[in-house]
Parts: sequence; structure tokens; C-alpha cells
Amino acid sequence: MFKFYKKIFCTPKTVIDTNLLGYESVEVIGKQLETKIKKLFNGSLAIREVDAGSTNACEQELTALTNAYYDVERFGIHFVASPRHADMLMVTGPVSRNMKEALIRTYKATPDPKIVVAVGDDAISGGIFKGSYAVLDGVDKVIPVDFQIPGDPPSPKTILCNLLKILEGVESSNKTNR
Repeated sequence: MFKFYKKIFCTPKTVIDTNLLGYESVEVIGKQLETKIKKLFNGSLAIREVDAGSTNACEQELTALTNAYYDVERFGIHFVASPRHADMLMVTGPVSRNMKEALIRTYKATPDPKIVVAVGDDAISGGIFKGSYAVLDGVDKVIPVDFQIPGDPPSPKTILCNLLKILEGVESSNKTNR
């Protein structure tokens, strides 16, 4: 029990103040996302979310992106049920032993070029579950990860801001590959 409490109190705080991100509102972020998505993905970014063993906190924040306040569908972002239709994989939670094979299959089923994003501290490093017998720690231990969105859990606005940064990174790498 001591080890568990030690992990809780020794885990670094990664709360990100969204006011420091330099964006005034969801509308501003959304319009910039919409422009990038039109340019890079012909108007529609399909995301497949995979819960690899999380506490469901990150899933709640990702689900909030589709509510009436954020409504990311108006910016061209869609969550899809099949990895075969996805441009991006968003993986949450530390990879549990039972989800390893399913995550690998999902990764292989996603068409190239694919973007893999680890969402939340648990997906990045294992979080408070790191070193547990039941998990394999971060997503990068199982599949290659291109980008990370820190937070425990990251807020919907933080996810949108980081998604914009990811698309800017994809755009700049596309320019250098030409």
C-alpha cells in the first residue's frame, strides 16, 4: 500500500493551464484546425480511439469533444469505429497485457500513412500503473508513437490545442518530404 501512495504523491503534476497555450477560444482553435484538416486530409480527419487499459478519464475528455460545446465534427474531425477508416489512432491508458494483441492488430489495420498519438500520462509512461504486473507501461512499448498529449487527463481544449500542434508538425514534415 505504501508503494501505491508513494506513486500517487511522487507523480509529477502535469496540469496544463489552457490560458497559457495562447488561444482565446475553442472557435479560434477550431477554425485553425479546420484549415489544416482541409489542406492535409481533404476536409475530414478520421480518428480511431483505442482504450488500452485506462481509467476512462481520457475517454471522457475525448467524448466531450463531440458534445454541443466543442462539437469537433463542424471542424472536420470524426471518430470512426473501424481502424481501416482512420487517419489517426489516439491511444489512451497504459497498455494492459490483455490489450496488447488488440492494439497491435488495430495498428496494423490502420492504413498508411498513419499518425499515432498517446493521450494522457498513462499512455505516455504508464502513469501511476507503471511497473505493475498487469500493464506493459506506455503505448510506445507496444507500437510506434508519433505524438504525445500530456495530462491526467488532458482537457478537451488541451487536446484540441495539441491536435493543432500535431497537424502543424505533420504539415511541416510533409513539406520537407517533398
